[in-house]
Amino acid sequence: MTELIAVIPGDGIGQEVVPAAVEVLEALDVEFEFVEGDAGDAVLEARGEALPEETYELAANADATLFGAAGETAADVILPLREAVDSFANVRPARAYPGVDSLRPETDLVFIRENTEGVYSGIESEIAEGVTTLTRVITDDASRKIARYGFEYADSNGFDDVTVAHKANVMRMTDGQFLESAVAVAEEEGYEYDDALMDALAMHLLLRPEEYGVVICPNLAGDVLSDLAAGLVGGLGLLPSANVGEENALFEPVHGSAPDIAGQGIANPAATVLSAAMLLDHLGYGEDADRVTAAVEGVLSDGPRTPDLGGDASTTDVTAAIVDQL
Repeated sequence: MTELIAVIPGDGIGQEVVPAAVEVLEALDVEFEFVEGDAGDAVLEARGEALPEETYELAANADATLFGAAGETAADVILPLREAVDSFANVRPARAYPGVDSLRPETDLVFIRENTEGVYSGIESEIAEGVTTLTRVITDDASRKIARYGFEYADSNGFDDVTVAHKANVMRMTDGQFLESAVAVAEEEGYEYDDALMDALAMHLLLRPEEYGVVICPNLAGDVLSDLAAGLVGGLGLLPSANVGEENALFEPVHGSAPDIAGQGIANPAATVLSAAMLLDHLGYGEDADRVTAAVEGVLSDGPRTPDLGGDASTTDVTAAIVDQL
């Protein structure tokens, strides 16, 4: 069976790291058909729209999507693409890898971030000159859905510790709803959990990351806390992610377009290749996913390494080394 993979490099280093991940996928004994779509700043300048309808439809109809990054048009690209794959969960692992200089080498976290509402619902208004508002949307249905996904993810992947992050002491109705819904799912399904105020959790993750496993978060909190965790393990260049829907999914590195190094050929492809490993696992190719992950881990441990990890290797060098490991 041939899997149709939408490939959307986007802007900046997305143009370098996505082809690297495709090269790794092509080294496997899996039948893929890669179809490229355009999106991002350059597309907006050329065509007047950052995400053409055909790219949206490509992602919606593919078996999975591999996305790089968008620059200034990020909100106009990634949010609709997540909608195209009907994503409700953003899965962001943050692991410390052997051989990588990390602040907390004991870190092994996965952030399960609600992906459809919260402050990213986009409901903003200017109610008077110099006065703007943002409406935060939290529903029982979406909160229960992400909580159930997070508990099931922890159970399936061998995590004993599950934490529900919130700020219900201040945002009593919205985060109160999120926490109440998560607790209801835990009680109905018999899952064990802790809950933590998201600001205190940020400190505790820095001090004692080994005490945490899966963290279930509202949208903005998941975005912020997962980036914080990147600092524990060696930087954003090591963090993959998945935007998961009921049947479809989109996979992307967390690092963004990195315009300061774009075009220099030194971008670290690890996060995108690890995102491709998550894509493989999503499609049912678990053994191949494990092989790709092991290959990345081997290269991170033994080299070569890109400058962000203290080396002088190019994106091409690292990609070739990962393929050699395979």
